[in-house]
Amino acid sequence: MSNVSYYTEKGLKKLKKKLDHLKDVQRPLASRAIAEARDKGDLSENAEYDAAKEAQGLLELEISKFEETVANARIIDESKLDNSKVLVLSTVKIKNTSNNAVLSYKLVAQSEADLAKGKISVDSPIGKGLLGKKVGDTTEISVPNGTVKFEILEINR
Repeated sequence: MSNVSYYTEKGLKKLKKKLDHLKDVQRPLASRAIAEARDKGDLSENAEYDAAKEAQGLLELEISKFEETVANARIIDESKLDNSKVLVLSTVKIKNTSNNAVLSYKLVAQSEADLAKGKISVDSPIGKGLLGKKVGDTTEISVPNGTVKFEILEINR
C-alpha cells in the first residue's frame, strides 16, 4: 500500500538530495569498510567485518525507505489550494482555549516537519486534528498530555 505524501518543490528537492547522498556517498563508504574488514583475515572471528555488514544493511534499509517516500511524493501547487480550510501547507494560527496561548504552525509532510521553525507534520496529532477545519472552528485534539481544545483564528498560505 502506498503512502502518498505532499511536498513543496523545495522539500522534495531536499529529500532527493538526501537520497542521492546516501546512494552516491554513503553506500560506497559502506562497501569500502566491508572490503577493508575482509582484508584483515578470518571472517568468522572478525567483529569489524560483522559491524560493517550490519551498518551496510541499515544503510540499505534507509535508502529503501527514502526511495519509497520519493516514489510516493507529490508536489502541491500552493496557489490552487483552498484558503477557507486547513490543508497541507496551510499556516494556521490557533489559540489554546485553556490558557489563551496563541500558536502558529505550518502543516507539512512528515519529513519536512521542524518544530523549531513552526512546521508540524500533517500526521502528528495536532496536524490531524486541524486538517479540514475552518476559521472560527474549535477542535479537541488528543495529545500525549491529554486533550487540548484549540480555536482556529487564521488560515494562510
